[in-house]
Amino acid sequence: MPSFDTGRGVVVTDARGQRVHRDVVAHTERLARTFYEVAPGVWSFVGNGLSNQSFIEGPDGIIAIDTGECIEEMREALTELRQRTAKPIVAVLYTHFHYVGGTRAVFDEAGGPVPIYGHEGIPGNLARVTSEVQPAYASGIAHQFGMRMPTEGPDGVVNVGLGLFFRNPGHAPFTPGYIDPTEPLRGGESLRIAGLTVEVTHAPSDADDSVTFWFPDLGVAVNNLVWPTLFNIFAIRGEAYRDPQILLRGIDHLIGLSPAHLLGAHGAPLTGRDEIRARVTRYRDSIQFLWDQTVRGMNRGLTSDQMAASIRLPKVFETDSLTREFYGVAEHHVRQIAMGVRGWFDGDPAKLFPLAPAERAARLVRGLGGAESVRNQVAEARGAEDLRWGLELAAWLVARPDAEAQDRELLAAVLRDIAQRTTAANIRNWCLTRARDLDGSTDLSRMREHRLRAGSLAAMRPAEALSLLRVMLDPARAEGLDHHLAFRFAEGETVGLHLRNGISAVTDGLSATATITLAYADLVRVLAGPETLGSLLATGAATIAGDAAAARAGLACFDVAGFAA
Repeated sequence: MPSFDTGRGVVVTDARGQRVHRDVVAHTERLARTFYEVAPGVWSFVGNGLSNQSFIEGPDGIIAIDTGECIEEMREALTELRQRTAKPIVAVLYTHFHYVGGTRAVFDEAGGPVPIYGHEGIPGNLARVTSEVQPAYASGIAHQFGMRMPTEGPDGVVNVGLGLFFRNPGHAPFTPGYIDPTEPLRGGESLRIAGLTVEVTHAPSDADDSVTFWFPDLGVAVNNLVWPTLFNIFAIRGEAYRDPQILLRGIDHLIGLSPAHLLGAHGAPLTGRDEIRARVTRYRDSIQFLWDQTVRGMNRGLTSDQMAASIRLPKVFETDSLTREFYGVAEHHVRQIAMGVRGWFDGDPAKLFPLAPAERAARLVRGLGGAESVRNQVAEARGAEDLRWGLELAAWLVARPDAEAQDRELLAAVLRDIAQRTTAANIRNWCLTRARDLDGSTDLSRMREHRLRAGSLAAMRPAEALSLLRVMLDPARAEGLDHHLAFRFAEGETVGLHLRNGISAVTDGLSATATITLAYADLVRVLAGPETLGSLLATGAATIAGDAAAARAGLACFDVAGFAA
């Protein structure tokens, strides 16, 4: 199926007034809230959040696998579990770093800690997405999962592809409860947990810390490889490259186990060795097809645009929801494979030295007869369901320096057209979120600012916090500066920042030309707000020794309001 469908009758109105492709409604039913008893003593809770929580009973107690986004989500899962068994939870297993936020609920119920098994890369991955790249990561999450979209009306969220929602509204206020693994894994381990043998295989998928847990005594495999939709090689929110070659090895291993029951991080469990083998084989073949044909196209000299336009999954993959485009779309996966293998330049001469986007858009609009002419052509394209061309034309209107409100509204209208005609939740949610931003229905301006969070900063060492400023330095303001500053904290630690050559480097602070003395808690309040360095200096809570003018000039180069005031 193409990335969006312009056929007649494909757009329907769902129960809460959402305008959506009819197949998305059917997919929502597959994600319905259900506490599956997969086999005696084996449960999987689907529809509680974006991910599943699974439970496996052994002679010595219950193993909990993945804990969701927050404490409230895991508490609900535990409530469901307790309607089936009173056995204590004796261990927690993480399949990967995405769904580990509710572990504190397990500890609370157990009255204390239990062992936590997870790949050794989990803490580092969590730190990565909450540090330098956090604003871009958070904005991508909000767009892909429709977190700022309404729940009703034409723009309302229907589902998010892998689940009914990113965060279940019933779980507010989404209290974080992550706890680091106490038993770090690398893969290859054979463990004895709750009286059961558990074999661990490192199986990278959408995260390089993913593992497959195999319970040979029960014929049960728990994985983060097989999803209830075509695997998402490219995440529209922005993520590291997911190498299909590595993914395929993990899926082939999973097939080789010949499980009687297959539990996943997402979607309903599968039961029956023959059905699992057939459906998972088709699933892995869809991924190999995209890889093989992209590489074939590259070898034939095709550009990414040419391959995205020509490579289509065979119809055999439309027969199973596991290989349908209910999350991402194949044409984007083709582009991602090409970039992952060769990088951004695909041989298209026009991409070698393109004009700046605003200048290019302005010239294109002029060349097509001016803004009013292009607006008319967008209207014609929409009327003819020629939405790819309409989208490109409307995007040029908005990208040019003299774009008007009517241009933003026109682009929003085309994005809504596409959103209503795609089966892919990622595309629908992204298009509607951007449309609402363009026409003013939703204010997303805050997402385009790097806002440091007091809670995260407070948990960091001072050097870690000051290192974040590297990506908040304005090189235009810092041009020509060579200032070495030091922060001496009341707690006894000293950390330096050396502004030079348009960068900010963390140092030990020795030989600094100016030293700022203050409590680390006060620096956190300056970085995150509402405190300012100026007010701290005025009250004596902070002091500057040495070249105070250089210190203030250097700090004013950062995108931190508390330094400038």
